[in-house]
Amino acid sequence: MKKTLLITGVSGFIGFNLAKKIMNKYQIIGLDNINEYYDINLKKARLKLLQENENFKFFKCDISNKEQLNEIFKNNKIDIVINLAAQAGVRYSLEKPDTYIESNIIGFYNILECCKNNNIKKLLYASSSSVYGENKDVPFKIETDTSHPASLYAATKKTNELLAYTYSSIFDISCIGLRFFSVYGPYGRPDMAYYNFTEKLINNEKIKLYNYGNCKRDFTYIDDVVESLEKILEKDFPKYKIYNVGNQNPIKMIDFIEILKEELINNNLLPKNFNLNSHIEMLPMQPGDVTETYSDTTEFEKDYNYSPKTSIKEGIKRFIEWYKKYKH
Repeated sequence: MKKTLLITGVSGFIGFNLAKKIMNKYQIIGLDNINEYYDINLKKARLKLLQENENFKFFKCDISNKEQLNEIFKNNKIDIVINLAAQAGVRYSLEKPDTYIESNIIGFYNILECCKNNNIKKLLYASSSSVYGENKDVPFKIETDTSHPASLYAATKKTNELLAYTYSSIFDISCIGLRFFSVYGPYGRPDMAYYNFTEKLINNEKIKLYNYGNCKRDFTYIDDVVESLEKILEKDFPKYKIYNVGNQNPIKMIDFIEILKEELINNNLLPKNFNLNSHIEMLPMQPGDVTETYSDTTEFEKDYNYSPKTSIKEGIKRFIEWYKKYKH
């Protein structure tokens, strides 16, 4: 008999890709509030694909709604909970802090309570590389200090890790947190830099490069992230664990833009003589942003014999090919 997985944020980027990949192996109960943080048509397109499979059942639900969440947990036999629902975005947390507290803290607390009250002993949840803040000690190891988050978003993700530890200790729930590093790829989030830059360049608009293009990001391709999640699901859960999920290969944003431009030209979305320099606005650092993200995935490799391998060039190539089909 197939195990039943509850995936929150199922019409989101990672939730959708995970559900799509594993839904023939598991029964999937998907939750999402389908909010308007970014284009809901993209969320609906993802959801439509999932709903074609009979192993998938969907509930429109906000995890901050404890009453509705309780009903779903009570009325369904759930083996494993994968919490990927969260208000994302570092910069947006400066504008709409309330939504981060509601979704990322109250919502996550509700998930933990539902696991406790329904005797669910396995929880996998999304943390973030943002918890490392402006740490200069790179690459970021799991034991690296995370007590100085640089944004409210990062603070909420650190809070998730602390709450998970408490519930794991007191109520014997196996909790695994994953610090994702800049996940990208097909069906990705339009608010993320790679997607946003793509649209701006195609529309002949200027892109903003903070820290004068010198910020470094450890981009991780979505298929590698999904495979990492699969590896975890196939083994027994430890009592409490946090892992980095990253590519271990940070790239300067100014160099990243060059790769993006090349792939847009290769797909005939930009002219061959496109002048990239005239489309870049160099700016100083933004509040809440960090200079560099760089993952150390030694712990994950040791426990699951796997680490992400997709190069940034290959990943961007696949994203642009998808984007062209989806938009054009």
